[in-house]
Amino acid sequence: MLIGISLHVAISLLCSMTPNIETLTGLRVLQGFFNAAAAVVALAVIRDRFVGSAAAQLLSRLMLVIGVAPLLAPTVGQAIAGLWNWRGVFYALALIGVVLVAIVWKFMPETLPEDRRSPGHPRHVAGAYWALLRDRHFMALAVIPGLGLALIMSYVVGSPFVFQNEYGLTAQQFALVFALNGAALVLSAQLNAALVRKFPPVRLLRTALLVQLGLALALLGVVATGAGGVIGLVAGLWLVLSAQGMIPANASVLALHNYGHMAGTAAAVIGALQSGVAGLVSPLVGLLGGNSLSMAAVMIGSCTTAVMVLALGTPAYRKAGWPEHAGHDDGRRVSADD
Repeated sequence: MLIGISLHVAISLLCSMTPNIETLTGLRVLQGFFNAAAAVVALAVIRDRFVGSAAAQLLSRLMLVIGVAPLLAPTVGQAIAGLWNWRGVFYALALIGVVLVAIVWKFMPETLPEDRRSPGHPRHVAGAYWALLRDRHFMALAVIPGLGLALIMSYVVGSPFVFQNEYGLTAQQFALVFALNGAALVLSAQLNAALVRKFPPVRLLRTALLVQLGLALALLGVVATGAGGVIGLVAGLWLVLSAQGMIPANASVLALHNYGHMAGTAAAVIGALQSGVAGLVSPLVGLLGGNSLSMAAVMIGSCTTAVMVLALGTPAYRKAGWPEHAGHDDGRRVSADD
């Protein structure tokens, strides 16, 4: 994590001095590569130290940051660029990185004891990835957070055109709507953190996916008929996004449950699928027309695919097919002997 964030700082400073868009694009790709260290290690650290409901609570907060960041980033970036210029955005990113390096260095000890570490030679790494890729249950659970982020990014990509072009909202009104829908993710993530103390993650996950699909279909009805105008659209989006906080954390804790011995590798697969699926799906909004119908259709597609993946790839929807205590345990910390 320290290496990845430090390189993020260095590349941010290089981005601030870049002379052309080609160089900037290349540096940003490189920056994303090294930034992945933070997301992967964060997931692995939680699995190293916690299992069950405690892990699900922490993952709810981690997934909250991952989910809300795309909603807040454009507004924050625009504000910084407005005060200074676009280069100021990269100065801010570098400063955030320096602060994070100091926090990690000071407050986060190594969570994986030496006797639990795996050899780093290529054959062992390839074998670990192959074991994960062959595990149908793990792969099904690992792709669900990516479909969730695809839903969020579809909204992020389509909403400026929908609200400002179709519905005529001003920039200030759109910013207010954006913040309101961001609050839906915040509240649902906090709700999930509370509910996992009482209900198994598998029950919350399978219920939330079905509820979200139903809400997305209702959203499509609102968009197709124009019912409620802009208020109906905002309400429909708010409800769909409010279910999202219940999904990625529970899917991730279930995916990581059996892989404490290779948490970093498992977290890397989850992270890669999360970014990759979202990156492939969200552009469909523009390709399908960039309007409210295309945005709602892509969101429904993401929800439908997530339900099908969980139903076909795991026994979550089968009667007595998956013990409800799976991934729940007692919410304890993990000791070096576990």
